[in-house]
Amino acid sequence: MNTMLASFPLYPRTFASVRAELDTHTEQSSFLKLAPNPYPLASKILVKNLPYTTGETTLQKEFSNFGKIAEIKVAKDVKTKRSKGYAFIQYTCQDDAMLAIETMDQKDFYGRTIHLEIAKPGWDDYGSQPRTSGPPKKWTSPEPEQEEVVDCWY
Repeated sequence: MNTMLASFPLYPRTFASVRAELDTHTEQSSFLKLAPNPYPLASKILVKNLPYTTGETTLQKEFSNFGKIAEIKVAKDVKTKRSKGYAFIQYTCQDDAMLAIETMDQKDFYGRTIHLEIAKPGWDDYGSQPRTSGPPKKWTSPEPEQEEVVDCWY
């Protein structure tokens, strides 16, 4: 039996105690994500149409003018390790992300016109792909089938 699973009691515990327990198991806690992203949802932007030679340091230098950057991820091909031409920039503040979008969208960036937008939540933000429910469904209760009333007046 897995020692980590055996160490968890069956009764309910607080989130802080469970988190402390997971932090002691560093090899298991790396893939478990209990806490959501601490930054506002609209503070992560997607930068598209980047030159393929663009790295994190170049983006850090250009986009740090708008506010404090928490993280930069350049999407790369798994096999070739080459940039795919887009990146995610996580700001610590939503206002900084909006300022970057308003200033840099449709601007020339090392010979290419870049496009910026607010990033949609995905695997990194929830630990799995978020499920959307869409508009609420209208539930109609099934009407009981009424038997035909026979007029039996003689």
